Amino acid sequence: MPTFSLLEPPQPQGTRDTLYWTSPPGSATALALSRVAAKAPLLVITPNTASAQRLEQDLYFYSDVPVLPFPDWETLPYDSFSPHQDIVSARLRTLRQLQDGVRGIVLVPINTLMQRLPPVEYIAGRVMTLKTGERLNREAFRESLSRAGYRAVETVYEPGEYAMRGALIDLFAMGMDEPIRIDLFDDEIDSLRHFDPGSQRSTDKLESLELLPAHEYSLSRSAIACFREQFETLFDVDPRQCPLYNDALKGIPSPGLEHYLPLFFEHTASLFDHLTDDTRVALLPGVFAAAEQHWQSIDARYVNLGVDPTRPLLPPHRAFFPVNDVFSAIKACPRIELTEDSEQRHAQQPEAAPLPTLSINARAKQPLAELSAFLHSHAQTRVLFVAESRGRREALEEILSPLQLSLPHTDSFHDFLASDHTYAITEGLVDSGLWLNNPSIAVISETELFGDVVRQSRRREKATDDNELAVRHLSELREGAPVVHQAHGVGRYLGLETLEAGGQANEFLALSYADGAKLYVPVDSLHMISRYSGAGDELAPLHKLGSDQWEKARRKAAEKIRDTAAELLDVYARREAQQGVVYEAPGEEYLRFAGNFPFEETADQHAAIEAVISDMTSPQPMDRVVCGDVGFGKTEVAMRAAFLAVQSGRQVVVLVPTTLLARQHFENFRDRFADTAVNIGLISRFTSGKEVTQTLESIKSGQTDIVIGTHKLLAKSVELPKMGLLIIDEEHRFGVAQKEKLKTLRAEVDILTLTATPIPRTLNMAMSGIRDLSIIATPPARRLSVKTFVQQHDTSIIKEALLREILRGGQVYVLHNEVKTIENSAEQIRELIPEARVAVAHGQLPERSLERIMSDFYHRRFNVLVCSTIIETGIDVPSANTIIIERADKFGLAQLHQLRGRVGRSHHQAYAYLLTPPPKAMTRDAIKRLEAISASDDLGAGFTLASHDMEIRGAGELLGDEQSGQMETIGYTLYMEMLDRAVKAIRAGKTPNIDAPFNTGVEINLNLPALIPSDYIHDVQQRLVMYKRIANTQSDSELKELQVELIDRFGLLPNPVKNLIRQTKLRHRAEQLGISKIEAGESRGRVLFDSSTQVDPLTLVTLIQTSPKHYRLDGSDTLRFELPMESVDKRFQQLENLLSTLNQKVAAA
Repeated sequence: MPTFSLLEPPQPQGTRDTLYWTSPPGSATALALSRVAAKAPLLVITPNTASAQRLEQDLYFYSDVPVLPFPDWETLPYDSFSPHQDIVSARLRTLRQLQDGVRGIVLVPINTLMQRLPPVEYIAGRVMTLKTGERLNREAFRESLSRAGYRAVETVYEPGEYAMRGALIDLFAMGMDEPIRIDLFDDEIDSLRHFDPGSQRSTDKLESLELLPAHEYSLSRSAIACFREQFETLFDVDPRQCPLYNDALKGIPSPGLEHYLPLFFEHTASLFDHLTDDTRVALLPGVFAAAEQHWQSIDARYVNLGVDPTRPLLPPHRAFFPVNDVFSAIKACPRIELTEDSEQRHAQQPEAAPLPTLSINARAKQPLAELSAFLHSHAQTRVLFVAESRGRREALEEILSPLQLSLPHTDSFHDFLASDHTYAITEGLVDSGLWLNNPSIAVISETELFGDVVRQSRRREKATDDNELAVRHLSELREGAPVVHQAHGVGRYLGLETLEAGGQANEFLALSYADGAKLYVPVDSLHMISRYSGAGDELAPLHKLGSDQWEKARRKAAEKIRDTAAELLDVYARREAQQGVVYEAPGEEYLRFAGNFPFEETADQHAAIEAVISDMTSPQPMDRVVCGDVGFGKTEVAMRAAFLAVQSGRQVVVLVPTTLLARQHFENFRDRFADTAVNIGLISRFTSGKEVTQTLESIKSGQTDIVIGTHKLLAKSVELPKMGLLIIDEEHRFGVAQKEKLKTLRAEVDILTLTATPIPRTLNMAMSGIRDLSIIATPPARRLSVKTFVQQHDTSIIKEALLREILRGGQVYVLHNEVKTIENSAEQIRELIPEARVAVAHGQLPERSLERIMSDFYHRRFNVLVCSTIIETGIDVPSANTIIIERADKFGLAQLHQLRGRVGRSHHQAYAYLLTPPPKAMTRDAIKRLEAISASDDLGAGFTLASHDMEIRGAGELLGDEQSGQMETIGYTLYMEMLDRAVKAIRAGKTPNIDAPFNTGVEINLNLPALIPSDYIHDVQQRLVMYKRIANTQSDSELKELQVELIDRFGLLPNPVKNLIRQTKLRHRAEQLGISKIEAGESRGRVLFDSSTQVDPLTLVTLIQTSPKHYRLDGSDTLRFELPMESVDKRFQQLENLLSTLNQKVAAA
């Protein structure tokens, strides 16, 4: 058999020439293909999407020519979904690069190659170029954007969207990685800048930009005419009955219109038409079979779905290229076929071998034995180690340090080849390594060293601040939503209105109260308003203006709050007074332990770990809630804390709600603490009596360092002589009685609570500052939020959902929460979709087999897992991106959120189907829960949902068993605020004053327009959020920061906004002085002081004595003044001076 070197593979020659290679092992395929592509462009065809994605990563690593992936739509043939914008964007970018003559490796799955594409001239003729300094007519530009299929939105997040605000145009062009902000000066482009869709702040500038169309089909007038003509001749249905047809004529891109692409053009093209003539083709094994199978499924779906007269389908040969056409086009190119068939006579053998097993066994005496044996026996082999990221590289260098290799860092595989290092290390994503015989070179990736470690690489992001959560609450206000005004009670929100008052236009928030009374709240006192949360929206009270109803309710609540606060403080004081354990500061050992963490920490996770460590090293007992969505890395925070406690010679108890979870934590802790001397014990109903007695003995004698178990641990028989730290996992699953037992421990030990959706009571305590809260809300990089559908149970829906996921190489969870009938359910799925590999998992399986099933599912040996809720706490499966929940009406909100969080762990669009019985058979609460969950589908929504849950369930009273308190009457936010105030008062040694009016803030009326004009920020919600953010600022520097953001996002500040900001600055200063009201006109004004003012009477007297014609006192609390203040600037200037004067003595004191 002829052999060939992978670094110089044979090149196919004439058109009829086919080279056969035996498929090389490991990632060697990618190396060989990248070498072929160095001579001429190459088209690589893979059997399916999953193999294309794996090969793409490997090619990026080995190839020095560009890799142009042409991804699959990831929808089913004739689907009623459109592909995700990101995918369309990537496809258009590749087509555009091919037109620009970029020569490289085009990577395409065979089923994508069978799609019909727009003709070559479509994209070339539709590219718009923007350069700085060019003229741009806004209206014409808007027209051409919408013709090209871009969607107008308020805030730009995804490719294919644009927003126009005054002189700024935000635009996420197709094929770009980041959106663009266009700054116009009159009608000329002043600057083009990238901006970050997360924070909406702009980053770096660029000179010019190419705009690709937003869809692969065109919505120009001529294309629509063409569509209309072909649609009417092809289908004998009444076109007026087809919503899709009607939308297309209006130029509306309705979902699934992509599947009618051929009707928009006279003729379509295949991907081959977009390639140059000298392109060669490489076929991976299994392509022929995959093509045949795909054609069969196209046929089958055409027959099944083609019966709907309102949605006629294109016949398969019009919508796709038949298999023969595709392969005849392939045969016209020089090609390489990779084969796994050892019978193939013509196949040339690659000079490469599979790597032996090199895995690092952390528990063995010499973890690196296999690797060092390999390096010794093949001393002449040059080795390149590949780590996934920089953090991983440093960890890997540390792990390999016992071998004493010199590991210089190289930038790429090519640099390594060119250099003369024997060993080197680099960063890259490679699915597996390779070992060439000639020259002898090995590439060893993390897969070989760490085996099947479940690894997710993440990007660092900024941590989340709490203010965002408060503001986000306001931005969800819809008309008619109940809101609380501190002085007037609960009303309904009507919207923002602009009113003329004293000849000046200002914006007000309109609220309606009982008997049709209306209240207008000026926007600068927005801090008086909060969203009402307590009972459900329709059960919220509606108060009468001017009656004592609200006063009474508020007083009653205040009395209750005073008692609660005293009780809280009692526990708190006991905790403060108690000397908790002071742990040693983290040392050498700890750093080594932290270095073994297999993932990168996210910013929030890092902050949480830091907070926990500082709590533990301080004398007071710790009481912290770590709240983070499923899969955001809470367990690691717990493990670091446990390690510190054990190091200081204390015992750690880990309390979990279910036996299964106890087992899983036990395994996890054992793995993570493998190379330390820590003893870990497990108590649960699966451990036999003898083992339990043994464990109890060793706990008592203090030999066991970490005990993991269910609430059995709280029993009297368990004695913990040196207990220092209690870790509670999934707190929302424990009952009240157990929580009361835990509460008695609160004052004595350090407690760390982990939860995904903090139950209302925890949230209550954390929010009122009694327990510390760390929120881990940075989702791992690039996770799309989950598309959620709430539908009645229907087998065709299930079938669609399963097929869509399986065909893109993914996996599906099917949740069936009845162990009795779970096997039948799995059987039905096997009948429905014969090609699915189905497994079943539930809590009554033996421990070992359950673990094996979960691990097999993770490694893709099954693609459908029918399971009970056991998965809501489990391993992350990045390739599982669809979950189907049967009888979704039976789950709580927290649970539904947990379950939905099991999918969408990678960068694919994830789907959650919540299947319900007919609405008649559901309770009202269930319907409300399902509405809440389908409304909050952004990531990190666990926290927001917990606040929603508080509203549906009524918030639990803080300390006792009473479930709902005064919150319903006065609303949750206000309750928290009053509680906070009471706690502060008791702490300062005062009695909380029940009748004290609220801090109403300073009222400022300068007879100037101080508002955000609607032509500056169009969207009402966004204006509200901005008002609230301005009202919430605490210092001048925060205001400054906000001002910078406003200018960046919406353009230069108009005068009314400048006034609003200066007025807010005045308010900051007046608040510190204890002033309640400032009024000023063109020539005179007055200042009202409140009873606890800070202004020194002497200062006032001096002021009046020195210039009596300007100032005089009116009553005991009002200072009147007459000063020239015609212009805006003067008015502010005079007031600022006045406040400085009044402040003098205060500053001196």
